[in-house]
Amino acid sequence: MDLSYTPEEEAFRADVRDFLSEKLPKALSDKVRDGRALTKDEHEEWHAILNARGWLAGNWPEEYGGTGWDAVQRHIFEEECALAHASRIVPFGLTMLGPVLQKFGNDAQKAHWLPRILNGDDWWCQGYSEPGAGSDLASVKTRAVRDGDHYIVNGQKTWTTLGQHANMIFCLVRTDPDAKAQEGISFLLVDMESPGVEVRPIVLLDGSAEVNEVWFTDVRVPAENLVGEENKGWTYAKYLLTHERTNIAGVGFSTAALAAVKRIARAEMAGGRPLIENAFFAARLARVEIDLMAMATTNLRVISQAAKGQAPGVESSMLKVKGTIIRQEINDLARRAAGPYALPFASEALDGGNDPIGPDYARPVAAQYFNNRKLSIYGGSNEVQRQIIAKTALGALK
Repeated sequence: MDLSYTPEEEAFRADVRDFLSEKLPKALSDKVRDGRALTKDEHEEWHAILNARGWLAGNWPEEYGGTGWDAVQRHIFEEECALAHASRIVPFGLTMLGPVLQKFGNDAQKAHWLPRILNGDDWWCQGYSEPGAGSDLASVKTRAVRDGDHYIVNGQKTWTTLGQHANMIFCLVRTDPDAKAQEGISFLLVDMESPGVEVRPIVLLDGSAEVNEVWFTDVRVPAENLVGEENKGWTYAKYLLTHERTNIAGVGFSTAALAAVKRIARAEMAGGRPLIENAFFAARLARVEIDLMAMATTNLRVISQAAKGQAPGVESSMLKVKGTIIRQEINDLARRAAGPYALPFASEALDGGNDPIGPDYARPVAAQYFNNRKLSIYGGSNEVQRQIIAKTALGALK
């Protein structure tokens, strides 16, 4: 692979930078830079700006309203957005459900749901994990029983990110309790406003409620909302997860976070030299930067395969593991660089409940460190991903 950018790709990078400079709202980028949570309206504002430019669905083919970008263009766009402190594009409809519908959905489902994802008419969330089925998704117990033209759904989902904003949820449900675990699961689209759906917030360490429990009590779901074939949902779930795990690698976010660590480490410390001059810290910084460069190359290879219509394979598990390790290492370096200003809770970082203590760069450090501990768990825990890598890649060497 030629790792140098062509003149056309550099021109595209310049175009992206000009667009971000002109269209990215400063108030929004300031909140992202400071690590403050965005409101639903702010997420939707950026969604609409990108959609108006035709740059929302970077991983979709043009026939469905996507950009038609190749792997390098997507990489450049994501990197520049992260460096500009643009809001993260909410992935559930665009990155996860969209590719599943495009590959496995029927014509009516594609015609109805895909335009609504692009237009922002629907906010999707993911109904995979349950209290007894996190990394082991084959153990889902939420039941869907066919009743004429509907399914009756009962059960519970947990760790549903931004479910408080969503009006739709795609779910793994058990439709054949007598089949083997992975063979009795279906993929169902559920209206969150249906009677019997209840969303309960889960308060996190930093006091936010980013994730939720979702309860289903005799919820009636039209049978036409079944994606693909009944009891074949495990195939669709695996396809979705390969895209999610590749996205979790977060090359752009890690690149921006690494740049922030360098800025913090170059700041003059009280009564001493900048931390960047400490040999031990500089060595850790160099090591994670080398790892990030290697992962970025691998990420391009995997996305290139996806662009050719191939679902990412075991490589997505490798990216998920390595990507989360790198992001958590960068978070730890930022926390160390901020020193005593990296206080764990927002209330402790305030002087009398008013002004933050210390420099502005320290505000998001602790929140990002604690929040990103989850990266090694969601999307399939790193321990499970290592098992997949061992069985698929290493086992093939026998």
